[in-house]
Amino acid sequence: MHYKAYQRGTDATAVGQLALHLPGFSMSLLVVLSASGTLDSVTGLPYWIPTLLWIASGALVFHRPTEDYFARYLLKLQRPMPQEAARLEPVWREVTARAGVDGRRYELWIENSQELNAYAAAGHIVGVTRFALERLPSAQLAAVLAHELGHHTGGHAWSSLLGYWYSLPGRIAWQVIRTVVVFLVTFAGAVSFAATAVLVVVIGAVAFATTVVFYGLPLVLLAIPYLMAAVERRSELRADEHAAALGFAPMLADVLTTMHAMELYTGKPPAEPTTLAKLLSSHPDYPTRLRRLQPYMETQR
Repeated sequence: MHYKAYQRGTDATAVGQLALHLPGFSMSLLVVLSASGTLDSVTGLPYWIPTLLWIASGALVFHRPTEDYFARYLLKLQRPMPQEAARLEPVWREVTARAGVDGRRYELWIENSQELNAYAAAGHIVGVTRFALERLPSAQLAAVLAHELGHHTGGHAWSSLLGYWYSLPGRIAWQVIRTVVVFLVTFAGAVSFAATAVLVVVIGAVAFATTVVFYGLPLVLLAIPYLMAAVERRSELRADEHAAALGFAPMLADVLTTMHAMELYTGKPPAEPTTLAKLLSSHPDYPTRLRRLQPYMETQR
């Protein structure tokens, strides 16, 4: 078996994810600096210490014990039982051997779910549902695992989690602000219409001033979910291409066709997604994914 010299990279979609998280990181940094400054004034602890600790905490994305906790308690994954490992590990070895990747660097996990799905998360997590493990033929299971490996080798998994982690303080602050604003508006509405009008004007003025002070950054944040969804759709196509380049295009097409059929099998015609739902979808539609696989299928069959 020959391993590639560089087994993990950062493709354009991973770079795009990180770039789109920069506004959220900037807002989070302001929140952390403000909290650290308050702590400094109360306890005397230099403000830069909590800030540096927060910045350094991003390394936990690749910390194995932290990944283990993340997989168990946040993603609700389980370690494979002996019979599950006997089924999963040979398929994984086949996939990583084709890719020239040392599969022992990754941790295989199982989700106790009857849905056809799989995951790539953090730095080394590869998870599959019990349904996929038990129901898919080995060739199709290999195609699914090759797709998830593509998320890791392209840097999609770690960049997504790292971006989410660094934007978390800003997200929390926004949730707190929104909750307080809703409470104030509700309370003012219970008092009088005039109080509500005054409060709305004050909130509008504060929002406008904030937008001006931060050079329009809050307005940019409104567009981030749509841009992020577009990049995530691109990352799915990249992972499909990775699996197809390893020789799994026909098998992956079979899996996508099965997943599409499972979604359609509801007893009634599915509702057409709205334009907004399409823009916010993190996955391309199945016809698009199958169409992108077609050139690989023609050469492999």
